[in-house]
Amino acid sequence: MSKLYFIVGSQDLYGEECLKQVAADAAEMTAFFNEKLGDIVTVELLPTVEDSPTCIANMRKAQCDDDCVGVITWMHTFSPAKMWIKGLQELRKPLLHLHTQANEKLPYDKIDMDFMNLNQAAHGDREYGFIVARMGIPHEVIAGFYKHDRVVSEMKRFARVANAIAFSRNLKVASFGNNMREVAVTDGDRVESQIRYGWECNYFALGSVVAKIDAVTEAEIDAQMAEYESKYTMNTDNVAAVREQAKYEVGIKKFLDENGIGAFADTFQDLYGLRQLPGIAAQDLMGQGIGFGPEGDYKTSALSAVLMKMAEGLPGATGFIEDYTYDLTEGQELELASHMLEVPPSFAASKPMIEVHPLGIGNKEDPARLVFDGVTGDGIQVTMVDMGDRFRIICADIELVKQPEPMPNLPVARIMYRHKPDFATGTSEWIKAGGAHHSVVSTALTRADIELFARLTGTELVVIG
Repeated sequence: MSKLYFIVGSQDLYGEECLKQVAADAAEMTAFFNEKLGDIVTVELLPTVEDSPTCIANMRKAQCDDDCVGVITWMHTFSPAKMWIKGLQELRKPLLHLHTQANEKLPYDKIDMDFMNLNQAAHGDREYGFIVARMGIPHEVIAGFYKHDRVVSEMKRFARVANAIAFSRNLKVASFGNNMREVAVTDGDRVESQIRYGWECNYFALGSVVAKIDAVTEAEIDAQMAEYESKYTMNTDNVAAVREQAKYEVGIKKFLDENGIGAFADTFQDLYGLRQLPGIAAQDLMGQGIGFGPEGDYKTSALSAVLMKMAEGLPGATGFIEDYTYDLTEGQELELASHMLEVPPSFAASKPMIEVHPLGIGNKEDPARLVFDGVTGDGIQVTMVDMGDRFRIICADIELVKQPEPMPNLPVARIMYRHKPDFATGTSEWIKAGGAHHSVVSTALTRADIELFARLTGTELVVIG
């Protein structure tokens, strides 16, 4: 399991008894953190920072530990911040400054200067906070008594986002075919993506994947079909088309696993060697946490993988979607979001149906896909665009709603949502910000999660809601 290191600041001016109490309090707090955060990360206490060499050693340990996804810092006493400079220069992982105290309440009838010197985060955290700000280090600050539910909840958010950032920095993204011809918003600077987020975005010839697909055995297809039938309802007589998709999924998954790839993009303009556009194959892989982007959209592919990782363990759905069409009934405006085929099954309000229908694009055989209506509830819509000199994340509040009427002739999965605060504001501000038609929708994550991710990665953020 991933871990956070807890580093507490003090100094040697207050005497040995004070330092012993700092260490004891820090150990007690660490035990509490592990009790509350243990389903996401473990927390490990490092030696109290009393001088620069200790700080350097702590930060180097955190930076070089592959299991460490971030660092929590807190100043129990006053801790002169110059001793933190060289250590902080070693750290390139998410940093949480916890502004708290070991004590919740003041002992009004007993408080003396010894107590004041020991419990002065109000003093020490401001000194430390200045140097972090002066050094321009992206970080989070959580203020309040560490045992309070709100503080614990915010620490959990930091842990989830830190996990996602660690995942992001090791993410490999495969493009099977290039960006859809003439399309602008799905393109981007893949070199800068790797510099900023760690995404290794590379092109792989579709023929390499087709070779894996062609080597899939009938027994492997049978096993994948059995998995489909256990999760979904077969609603077609064209079993051969479904078996073709099962074959694609097995082959694609083998290729991804062998190359350590966690997200991929394909395009209907490059299907050489395939009889169908991957439909249920892509959908089922997304259901396993594999990022996906259509039409060569590597940014959405990577972002969907990162946000699905961030949402692990949370109730709700997270995944790729595309803006498609509107119901513009005045005062009741809704958006129907879908795609040609690839909507992840996590959005299904009931058991998805496996169906086979013609696809008027790509000039291939009728593909099998999952068809379902979407879940409901408050959510966010998130996209990333390349503005030339920087990446921009746009995050909008939405409400997923039940479709007003059946859609018997629309043979794709779909979700419907209402823009917040209203249709005109939500859509026009999205467009003003350059928001893409591909995005990641989540009912598990909130705007605060995206704000923290953007801040810790130094990404420009536009919020709408």
